[in-house]
Amino acid sequence: MQHKLKIIPLGGVGEIGKNMTLLEYEDRILIIDCGMSFPDDEMPGIDVVIPDMTYLETNREKIVAMLITHGHEDHIGAIPYAMQKFRCPIYGTKFTNALIRHKLEENQLHDVQLTDVAPGDIVTLDKFKVDFIKTGHSIAGAVALAITTPIGTVIHTGDFKIDLTPMDGEPININRFAYYGTRGVLALLSDSTNVERPGFTQSEKEIGKTFESCFAQAKGRVIVATFASNVYRMQQVADVAIEHGRVLCFQGRSMEQVVKIATQLGYLKIPEDKLVRVDQLTRYRDEEICVITTGSQGEPMSGLFRMANATHRLNIGKGDTVIISASAIPGNELGVARVINQLYEKGANVVYDQMADVHVSGHACREELKLMLAITKPKYFIPVHGEARHLRMHAELGERMGVEKDRIFVPQLGNVIALTSRKGTMTETVPSGSVMVDGLANIEDAVLHDRKLLSEDGLVLAIITMDGETGRLCAPVEIISRGFVFMREAEELIAESTTLITEEAKRFEGANKNEYSAIKNAVKSRLKNYLYGKTHRSPMILPITIEI
Repeated sequence: MQHKLKIIPLGGVGEIGKNMTLLEYEDRILIIDCGMSFPDDEMPGIDVVIPDMTYLETNREKIVAMLITHGHEDHIGAIPYAMQKFRCPIYGTKFTNALIRHKLEENQLHDVQLTDVAPGDIVTLDKFKVDFIKTGHSIAGAVALAITTPIGTVIHTGDFKIDLTPMDGEPININRFAYYGTRGVLALLSDSTNVERPGFTQSEKEIGKTFESCFAQAKGRVIVATFASNVYRMQQVADVAIEHGRVLCFQGRSMEQVVKIATQLGYLKIPEDKLVRVDQLTRYRDEEICVITTGSQGEPMSGLFRMANATHRLNIGKGDTVIISASAIPGNELGVARVINQLYEKGANVVYDQMADVHVSGHACREELKLMLAITKPKYFIPVHGEARHLRMHAELGERMGVEKDRIFVPQLGNVIALTSRKGTMTETVPSGSVMVDGLANIEDAVLHDRKLLSEDGLVLAIITMDGETGRLCAPVEIISRGFVFMREAEELIAESTTLITEEAKRFEGANKNEYSAIKNAVKSRLKNYLYGKTHRSPMILPITIEI
């Protein structure tokens, strides 16, 4: 009887971000990527969101290794959290591992085994043989994975696009994908992010013309906001800035760290005499300055955000040209729009993606996705890295490209896709979902619910002071409102609430300590109904009994 190969997505399907996929054969598990996502407006106080790794914790003895396709946060951001729960070797390209190593050091995780690989390397890991294939993306060191298992080869594209004129001069290795296509591909897992866009993705080099035009017209300082990880974009900006006689200043903690790593590894080449610190900029005229900063997504506390809000040493003003070289990630549109409006209010000239070609995507559009399907010719097709609509549209594209409908699987988190060379099924599930991290703690849904309630309707404290022996009230009931009503302007409501609680507390005179919880529940229920009737709002109500 042939053993099954199980493919289990723990992240990156039905959502954008926190990408994580498992390959399991017999008693061995291979992990592909370990990413995070950022919280949305429904997650107050949450720092990051990571995959639920309960299944991996339970089966930690089966884990062979973790393979990383590239160094974006949605592919490496959860690694420190994973390494606190289980340890396994990590394989990635030199630049990817440098970024991971920095994250591990920040979290004081010093004994994790990191192995550098290069595109073209083939590594045998127990029952799996992994071929790292050069791809194109918006970060250096991106690779796809061709994983040969005892029942066939699985190709995971990672995030990719087909750029024939990339900045590093090394196009995606189409020949290698075609090689596996001629030998037979059991399953293809392919990036779905840009499936809605027709045609081909533009080459990174195309936006160089826009930068050239912007710098030629700029009369004052030029501030460019982009993703900290986009070394190719930074190199283009630096080349154009230097050509126009400007020095470069990098701002933003993550930006400065990536620049340091990329320079050490040779991915970023900028003459040292053209790099200046922020405190050295006073030596130069405005028309001699170019600042490259974080904040292209409108993130609070990022470099561009603080410059726009006059809380940075480089406050933006009239005469400055600001280039936002990125498109808004879904969910960040309002933040980006807010920063753009603030920049206009400061008198800056703003250039962004809806005005000019200042950004190209790192993800394949429809024609590139069709090409990947055509050259790999997979028996089974599993779209990944996208929201529900992206996965469905990619599945339809796969069917039009000749993959049989019953061999296309559109998974949800935790689905187990079990494959043999003859058939595939998707019936089992494993524990999955999202883990919300706040500081050093994981936050449960109940806590998040309370936070949302507090943010929407506020808090009412009802303080009841009782005699420990008789159970009688021995002080007036006190009510404190936070975020519900302004107490000085709601004196009547507070007075009536106080009377109501006093009446309810007197009903329990003579009660012993075991009945204090009943007092709290009665007060909470009656006060909740009263306040909703008066205000049509439901604040969190916390009755507190004090015994003296």
